[in-house]
Amino acid sequence: EKHSVESAVFLVDGAQHLQTALSRAGLRFHPERHGNRNSIERIFRELKRRTSSFSNCFSHVFPETAESWLQAFAAWFNAPN
Repeated sequence: EKHSVESAVFLVDGAQHLQTALSRAGLRFHPERHGNRNSIERIFRELKRRTSSFSNCFSHVFPETAESWLQAFAAWFNAPN
């Protein structure tokens, strides 16, 4: 409900429970075992890995410290070359 997904097409594997849940919710899906689905899974796997690494590095600091580091990193990352 937080996101506008009514027009989205979800890529799912052969898991029937996923297809059933999406159908019940009135959402569109496309079963796909290769191609785009694998690319999306690689992106999420890498995102989870990086989030875990970040969490491990900043688990002992105050939230304000992590926040200021993230802001500094975002400014550096988005700066023109």
